[in-house]
Amino acid sequence: MNAQGWRPRRRQILTGGAAAAGALMLPGKAPAAIGKKPLSGVTLNISCWSAPYPLMLRKYIPEFEAMTGARVNYTTPSFPVYDQRMDLALATRSDAYDVINVTFIFIGRWIGAGWVTPLDQFIANPTLTPAAWDAGDFLPGAANVFRDAKGRLCAVPWIADVMMAGASRYDLIRQAGFTMPDTFVEMPKMLAAVNGKSGVPGFITENHYGWTFVGYLQGFGANVFRNPPHDLMPVLDTPEAIEAAGFFSDLLRKYGPKGVLSYTYDEVVVGLQNGQMNYATENEDFVVPMAQAKSKVAATCGFSMFPAGPAGRFPQIASHGWGIPVGSTKKEAAWQFITWALSKPLLLRMFHDQGWSSITRRSIIELPEFRRKLTYNGFDVAKMYLDTVDLGAKGYMAYRTVPPYPQVDRELDIAIQSIVSGEKSAQAAMAAAQRNSLAQLRRAGVKL
Repeated sequence: MNAQGWRPRRRQILTGGAAAAGALMLPGKAPAAIGKKPLSGVTLNISCWSAPYPLMLRKYIPEFEAMTGARVNYTTPSFPVYDQRMDLALATRSDAYDVINVTFIFIGRWIGAGWVTPLDQFIANPTLTPAAWDAGDFLPGAANVFRDAKGRLCAVPWIADVMMAGASRYDLIRQAGFTMPDTFVEMPKMLAAVNGKSGVPGFITENHYGWTFVGYLQGFGANVFRNPPHDLMPVLDTPEAIEAAGFFSDLLRKYGPKGVLSYTYDEVVVGLQNGQMNYATENEDFVVPMAQAKSKVAATCGFSMFPAGPAGRFPQIASHGWGIPVGSTKKEAAWQFITWALSKPLLLRMFHDQGWSSITRRSIIELPEFRRKLTYNGFDVAKMYLDTVDLGAKGYMAYRTVPPYPQVDRELDIAIQSIVSGEKSAQAAMAAAQRNSLAQLRRAGVKL
């Protein structure tokens, strides 16, 4: 988010800088030695999917290399390419990567299989992790999903990816006599009133419907599995699920832009910033850039929590975190990168320099300066963010961290695409998603 004009106080910088320097110590190294490079001769292979944070982080990596002497090979492929590539690398216990993103949807598979290194041993070692780094500062709702069956932390979250609502042209919504919708009932009424006004389509979401649709599915009282994580019987063809699919698909078909099924997350971000579509229920870090200085709609955008359905409010929440593959041969050096990348000073700089706001450290979120800068056009986005993370504590995201979910995720994509395109009715599409999910899970050996 836009933080123009704010700088951390000098004391914060000095204290944080000392913490960051301390986090770069390695056993046997003298951190205070002038000119000493603790990771000289080390090459770290690091990869994450192309979300805003890892793309922003690229700017600072030369500083890490200069401080440590390490060489960093850093890649940020698209989300599906990254996940496919990393799933294979982890399954074979490859040493090709040293620091990876532990993708939320693969937590159960990657951590459950023991493919990601527990980090407690590094956190507890004062030589590797100074107390000022403050591992307890990370939001529990974002961090605890990365614990294995023994309670060990296996990744440190760089994002609590919360779904909320944003409008690029809130001025058009107000002119039509509406506010940001708080319920599903209000949404189509508002969208019908503003769709096409000033040439702007009313509604958009990215085409990863296994993510963007499930908040609607749960809002209508349905779910992906019967009782995750214990009972993984899919329940995609219930009356509630069919109603949810029809409702969501109608929003896309009636109020979406031409070619609505083709919109990826980066196209949604750019489209909202340019005012090319109006209202979206999307990730916080996708909609809030509308308020940044480079946005064409900074003066007209508005925000709200994800609307509530008949069964309640279920904004989707996903944590992604930095982890270390068990196959890495440079685990201590990898940990030094993680502590640097998630240090308080660097996150504050990213907030100020590039507007990064989906921060997982409570101490930063609660800074008065942070809260003040996260209020846009009268909308307190920081409060929406924390309130959404608190809702996630109810446990409704359990469906997403079980190992079989990626197979079902794809079936939901296909179902919504087929409804919006007119190929199938909501009932037929969700019945097909149910059949195909059952077949996929049985082939994977899931007991149903």
